Amino acid sequence: MSALIVFPDLTRLVRPQSIVLVGASDKADSIGFRTLENMTTHSRFQGRLDLVNPGRKEIAGRACLPSVRDLASAPDVAILAVRADRVLESLRECGDAGTRFAIVFTSGFGETGADGRAVEAEMRAIVARTGMRIYGPNCPGLNNINGGLGMSFSPAWRIDRLPGPIGVATQGGGLGRSFMQAMDRGVGTGLWCSGGNEVDLEVSDYIHYMADAPDIEVIVTVLEGVRDGPRFMAAALHAARRGKPIVALKVGKSDYGVKAAQSHTAAIAGSAEINAAAFRELGIVEVDDIDEMIDAASMLARGKPTGREKIALYSFSGGTLALAADHVGVARLELSRFAPQTLAALGNALPSYAAFDNPVDVTAEVLVDSALTDVTLKATAEDPHTDLVVVPIPVEYGRTTELLASSMVKVQQTVATPIVPVWMSDRSGAGQRILIDGGLMPMRSLRGMARALTRYIGYGRWRAGLQPDWRPLGSAAHPQADATATVSLTEAAAKAVLKQCGVTVPAGIVVASVHEAGRAFEALDAPQVAMKVVSAAITHKTDVGGVRLGIASVAEARAAFEGIHASVAAHHEPSAIDGILVEPMLAKPFVEAVVGIHRDPVFGHVCTFGLGGVSIELFKDVSRRLLPLTPQSARAMVMETRCYQLLAGHRGQGAFDVDALVDVLVKLSDLVARHADRIEELEINPLAVRPQGKGVSALDAVLSIQQGTENLPW
Repeated sequence: MSALIVFPDLTRLVRPQSIVLVGASDKADSIGFRTLENMTTHSRFQGRLDLVNPGRKEIAGRACLPSVRDLASAPDVAILAVRADRVLESLRECGDAGTRFAIVFTSGFGETGADGRAVEAEMRAIVARTGMRIYGPNCPGLNNINGGLGMSFSPAWRIDRLPGPIGVATQGGGLGRSFMQAMDRGVGTGLWCSGGNEVDLEVSDYIHYMADAPDIEVIVTVLEGVRDGPRFMAAALHAARRGKPIVALKVGKSDYGVKAAQSHTAAIAGSAEINAAAFRELGIVEVDDIDEMIDAASMLARGKPTGREKIALYSFSGGTLALAADHVGVARLELSRFAPQTLAALGNALPSYAAFDNPVDVTAEVLVDSALTDVTLKATAEDPHTDLVVVPIPVEYGRTTELLASSMVKVQQTVATPIVPVWMSDRSGAGQRILIDGGLMPMRSLRGMARALTRYIGYGRWRAGLQPDWRPLGSAAHPQADATATVSLTEAAAKAVLKQCGVTVPAGIVVASVHEAGRAFEALDAPQVAMKVVSAAITHKTDVGGVRLGIASVAEARAAFEGIHASVAAHHEPSAIDGILVEPMLAKPFVEAVVGIHRDPVFGHVCTFGLGGVSIELFKDVSRRLLPLTPQSARAMVMETRCYQLLAGHRGQGAFDVDALVDVLVKLSDLVARHADRIEELEINPLAVRPQGKGVSALDAVLSIQQGTENLPW
């Protein structure tokens, strides 16, 4: 049975009406002192603020109580700035008093090992008993920039306060703060939630809240691991339905990164390939570093892409335009073709030696005639075939660059087409500041520009193809399956299951003796047969000599039976052998593909498709999708692999039966969906894709299921 995923209402956490600071202090530079200063001096909090410190009666002119129990009424938020050994006691007091939320700054818990995790388990018990929700521990606090409230001990709060439409949800603190400081490029952040060890509330809860927040248009998240896959997917889909793009940076893509992430917040880093596949399907824009995240998020904050955007390039430097065009082409983005009226307007305004058929090289004339920029940039941005105008600025030219920047800001105020400046010089100047203050948020490099526009346009393409009713199979909150309590069916039994769901398999006979092997060869009446050991204990049959191919006579069948038994017995007890499977060999031509479905511990069942046989390990030419598959997603899955060129008919060769392949992918998805709590892994390798119109055939199959479900009907 799946459980309904319920998200808490975080309104009183983000916008509290009453706060108690437990561990308030008058000691300069202490956490309790900095937090109090941030909330009183550098915030606009108008609600009730109480202080708790048993050793003080007054701090900074405010009365100080010995305990949360002494409060006249329960606060919305309790901020704990106390030692680790006092956290549990303080949480119990807050919970018993009816506090709604507790923010725990203190570190020294799950990230330190087993003892710390035991304390976190006690924190969760307090949540279960009292209903109070915990934010943290090991966190830098919560920053509501749009609301003017910094529940944080960071000395940077007083300067990192540029409001904006971007919400940030992170686990660690440093990278979130790094994104916030993109405000120096004009990128405003409205809300930053950084949950640290996430003993209770987690990134998914903050994403879900931001999806509904009217002042947030784009959500940014830095993840060291996804703790609860169904919850995360539900939050991401909620954001998608609300039209709020999510830009994600996933830490832990290498072995080094995984180890660092686990030691930092004790997060589960997961498989980078599976994470990336899940993000793509959920519409999450995955980036590789903070700079790319800033560029992508700032673009998405400026408009809603359609996925069909065409680009115009505009500059006073021909060489810079050529380099920019290279980056656009390498990124497989598309330049617009100007309409006749655009070409006429540019031709009338520019000198005869200027080039303006996109890219628009306005020459150095714009550096001495700012009115020329007003006219030509406006004409470029108003072109009916142009959706984005990129303006690379290679150098800082002082006054002339200021005039160019002022013109860009002025034109942007009169046109809907986003104008995207790229400030390429290491020398900042007043012109760069004009762009920032004018809301144009300049990017730092042409490479960054191409990546950001790729992400921007790609998100629009995903939105255009979004099927509102599709839900990942793993997004339902199923009870966690025990991955160790699984059993594998024999190949013969696995193929019998496949046959029941409509997948073609070779006609096979399981034999138990030399004589039966000879009779099976005769009964199959095939030019050649394959013989394979049947054993639930042996997955890689070739490795133990358990396969013989190209058997063309009764005598060879008998000899193969004896040879397989002898080879396998050298590696396994004879009791592990259930028999020998005899099957007719499939006549060529066909393409060997592989289809694998396995249960990922975070995102649930994932399908992998690629070139089969040993090629999958050698070339790693695979695509992945979350289940369930639709005919559309299954076809897209096949088409995005390089081996699709073979299937479609490479260099004049005949095409193979892609339609039948797509049909089988959907049938396998449906099979797993019907038995999601039962199937751990299903693999067909190879799946023979035959010429167009002749279908596909599963030549080998592995099926692992939950122990105790072997005799249930399929």
